[in-house]
Amino acid sequence: EVQLVESGGGLVQPGGSLRLSCVASSYDTSRYCIFWFRQAPGSEREGVATIDMLGSRTYSDSVKGRFTISRDSDRFIVYLAMNDLKPEDTATYYCAADLWTCDMANDPKFWGQGTQVTVSP
Repeated sequence: EVQLVESGGGLVQPGGSLRLSCVASSYDTSRYCIFWFRQAPGSEREGVATIDMLGSRTYSDSVKGRFTISRDSDRFIVYLAMNDLKPEDTATYYCAADLWTCDMANDPKFWGQGTQVTVSP
C-alpha cells in the first residue's frame, strides 16, 4: 500500500506562490499516476492536476497556466507549484495515486491526508 504525505500548504496573499509536496513512502511514484485534488468547504472535490507514469501532465482549466505538477528526479516526491494564487484557490489540497487510472473523473485508490492552502490579503 502506498502512503502519501502532503506538505507545503499555508497562508499566502493573492498573487503569491506556494509549492506543495507529496512524498510517497517506499514507492517510486513513476509507477503510479499521481493526482492533486482540492476541496473547499461546502464545495465538491475538484481535480487539479495529474502526472502519469510517462510524465505526461494534465490540468484543470481553472489552474492551467498557473500551476505546474512535476516529479522529483528521485521519483519519490511529486510537487505542485502554484503561482498567481487567487482567493478561489483556497482549499484543502490532496495528493492521490493509482496504478490503473489517470482520469480525474475517477477515484484514485490511495490518498494523503491533505494540506490546507489559504489565499487571503
